[in-house]
Amino acid sequence: MKKEKTSDNSNTTINSRQLAILTANFPQCFDKNGDFIPHKMQEVVSKEGVNLSKESYSLNWLGKSYARLLANETPLTLLKEDAEHNQKPENENSENLLIKGDNLEVLKHLRHAYSESVKMIYIDPPYNTGNDDFVYADNRTFTTEQLSQLAGINEDEAQRILEFTNSKSNSHSAWLTFIYPRLYIARELLSNDGVIFISIDDNEQAQLKMLCDEVFGESNFVCEFVWKTRQASGKQISNNNTSTEHEYILCYRKISIKFLGVVRDRSNYSNPDKDPKGDWAKHPLDVGSTKYERPNCFYELVDRKTGNIYQANPNRVWSFTPDSMKKLLDKEEIIFDPNGKNKPYLKKFWSELKSEFKPISSWLDKKVFDIGYNTEGTKLVNTLFNGNKIFDYPKPQSVINLLTSQVTTKNGIVLDFFAGSGTTADAVMQLNAEDGGQRKCISVQLDESINEKKNKIAYDFVKDELEQDNPTIFDITKERILRAGAKIQKDNQASKEPKDLSKQDFGFKVFEILPMFEGFFGEMDELDEQQALFDGSQLSDDELQTLLTSWMANDGVKLTAKVEKVVLDKYTACYVDKNLYLMDKGFTTDDLKFLLEKLDSVDGDNKNFQPTKLVLFGYNFKSKHQREISEALNNYTNKKQIELDRIIRY
Repeated sequence: MKKEKTSDNSNTTINSRQLAILTANFPQCFDKNGDFIPHKMQEVVSKEGVNLSKESYSLNWLGKSYARLLANETPLTLLKEDAEHNQKPENENSENLLIKGDNLEVLKHLRHAYSESVKMIYIDPPYNTGNDDFVYADNRTFTTEQLSQLAGINEDEAQRILEFTNSKSNSHSAWLTFIYPRLYIARELLSNDGVIFISIDDNEQAQLKMLCDEVFGESNFVCEFVWKTRQASGKQISNNNTSTEHEYILCYRKISIKFLGVVRDRSNYSNPDKDPKGDWAKHPLDVGSTKYERPNCFYELVDRKTGNIYQANPNRVWSFTPDSMKKLLDKEEIIFDPNGKNKPYLKKFWSELKSEFKPISSWLDKKVFDIGYNTEGTKLVNTLFNGNKIFDYPKPQSVINLLTSQVTTKNGIVLDFFAGSGTTADAVMQLNAEDGGQRKCISVQLDESINEKKNKIAYDFVKDELEQDNPTIFDITKERILRAGAKIQKDNQASKEPKDLSKQDFGFKVFEILPMFEGFFGEMDELDEQQALFDGSQLSDDELQTLLTSWMANDGVKLTAKVEKVVLDKYTACYVDKNLYLMDKGFTTDDLKFLLEKLDSVDGDNKNFQPTKLVLFGYNFKSKHQREISEALNNYTNKKQIELDRIIRY
């Protein structure tokens, strides 16, 4: 059996994952000693017609090497489900998630289970305004020597990095160090046709744009939306007597993305002359180009019926060459004024449009789209919480709705790992209710304490009404999603034509990040349970379940997957996505016989029992039992011809 040690970052470096990808996909680029051969990679790209660029730039800052190290690390925590909440009828079959904890650790837990599975990510990270909006906080405990070795930097730079990561810095370098590993893992979660939207203001917009070029690739930049967030008040906002009334929403794709676009206005289309081609609208016949630029389109246009002669407006030419214009005249698709007073125009038929949608503008304004200002988000949250102002500057739901509807079909996963007040989850539920979609939402929020002095209303609400002894923002996120789902259903029932929402998912499962078991990282390097400082055999049933949840995510099992309890003789194993987990103590020879029979049997439910991976919790299996299981499986060929990967995990 193969032995594994979970959360092992001893060999993690700033490029360990990247090198593993290169080694797996381009083995010809490495020699027998594992050294990289650059010209071999050059041969790979040149054969595909890719030119080697001689121009390049990069964004560097103090802490970049540290950020890359963090992006490559495995989780240093556990993932626990809220069984009481998740087993409620409205939540037990839900595929929505709300996860409490540091979003970097959450992303690492999701890394395998949701790899290339997320259609859209929207995040509104903390803006680095120079005050308390953002400070870098890090609980990792590298020594200068460790960081120097793992990050491949000298000890002087390592010391400077550790100083700012431990000093609650809000510098540009601190903000970039904070956001880089999160974006790096976020890209891994995106599907090939996935897209990420990032809200930001002027303080870090320039840095974020360059960082995203590096993480997602310059060629995958889609658009920088400018959202008008407020109405001009006439008040002086800055020392320069300027009023900032916008924010940015940066958009990058994974590989490819096509926005739906905006529905074209059909109100101008009609068919007054009963044309067999259907409804049409007037379209100008000339364009803004001079006769010197397009001389073949500068000519006299003659109305065949009246003989009236027309020229394009000054400094303009006809949109068509003489031959093309003749064809339009033959089809009678040019409309002339019989009195010769007005310019002629072209019939533009609705049926001939390539799409009923036109490109979406990068200027997101209330006058152009059905979206609100920032005040709309505040009003909506206040309404949900009975008029209490419990959250500062929540994004309006309408903005998230617009973006989501543009890039998702009626299904797909939407992720927000800076969930805040829960606007994204609210928007996804609302959009599903409107169009019958089955989109799923994953929300992640840190259990950040609410400052009683700065936000007493929120603090008192969570403490008194929600009965939480230590009020956190996560409590608000959770309550917002609960109330939003209830409001959508209530408003639907009160409408004149209520929709059938019985198949809509208004529930969500809750998970949280917990510290690793005490003493776990003090294990010996050798996987020998007799020498280990940490005794996993003493874990409680709840702790074993938490460990199992963490392992399943690491093995690629989605957090909403149904786990089947498989009873052998007297031992109960867990079976999910072709993974069979033996976590508890007490596995006997009789249980092994039952397992072999179940693997062999093609009758009844056993027909679908076809695990490809067997995972044993090493601390609960003595060496002799491990050998017994290994030898039995090695010497037994089952009728299903299952190749079972066997792992002893610590």
